[in-house]
Amino acid sequence: MAKEINTIGVLTSGGDAPGMNAAIRAVVRTSIARGMKVKGIKKGYQGLLNEEIIDMEAKDVSDIIQRGGTVLGTARCMEFKTPEGQKKGADICKKHGIDGIVVIGGDGSYRGAQALSRQGINTIGLPGTIDLDIACTEYTIGFDTAVNTAMQAIDKVKDTSSSHERCSIIEVMGRNAGYIALWCGIANGAEDILIPEKYDFDEQNIINNIIANRRKGKTHHIIINAEGIGHSVSMARRIEAATGIETRATILGYMQRGGSPTAKDRYYASIMGAYAVDILRQGKTNRVVGYSHGEFVDYDIEEALNMVKGIKEKEFETAYLLSV
Repeated sequence: MAKEINTIGVLTSGGDAPGMNAAIRAVVRTSIARGMKVKGIKKGYQGLLNEEIIDMEAKDVSDIIQRGGTVLGTARCMEFKTPEGQKKGADICKKHGIDGIVVIGGDGSYRGAQALSRQGINTIGLPGTIDLDIACTEYTIGFDTAVNTAMQAIDKVKDTSSSHERCSIIEVMGRNAGYIALWCGIANGAEDILIPEKYDFDEQNIINNIIANRRKGKTHHIIINAEGIGHSVSMARRIEAATGIETRATILGYMQRGGSPTAKDRYYASIMGAYAVDILRQGKTNRVVGYSHGEFVDYDIEEALNMVKGIKEKEFETAYLLSV
């Protein structure tokens, strides 16, 4: 028989992502509409261990859907990686009457959710990360906003790069995944895209490409460099020394995490938040919500963590063909 869920907790963990507030709002309002109570847990698992837990009503999530970041705050918590910390977290949930938790974050957050589930707290994960690096889902909360923020910034750098006839290396976020770099590379018409999944660290190929393009009359050369490769500043120095062409590095950094979420991030995050509440009511636990082939679905967390995600060869090939 499914465990009755009377009170749902919600927390955001790991790096913040635009759209997390939309997901929080959906969890709170769907829970209340279904006759359940909601408790917000501040600062992720660290806040759980510190008992930074508040009651939430529908009005508490008014006017947050358009805001970036997370109104609950987020933090990383080393203590929660230990068995003692996990048991303490579950005991605190029980003390506050929390029957189930919705965890919004990335793969590290899912491991914490899995631990709570093993301790008897029904737990559902939502994919909140700008990196798009969760294998079980084609969409993660925040990616669409982050890639659009980066795209707009790169357009601006491209304008000035063309005016000064420069080569520009623009480093985007993504941790060890190249999705933001690949999308921006195609969307911004970059000449070179460097991503961890494909890059062979042969800078001579890039140098040859820059020189060949300059001979064809190109007045700029845009290189999108993924965070997982990095070293953009030193790379710029080496390229300038080898080509004689002024080369500048721009690291977009944390601006990609902020800003008002796009319609897609608001919409998808809202549907996922409501979906999480409904599968908790069905008695499900240790699940992660995803989006696959046009449908919102859920997977066992262990299964989700064991999935492998890679860059599709056709997409990378297309990026190369379009840069010629």
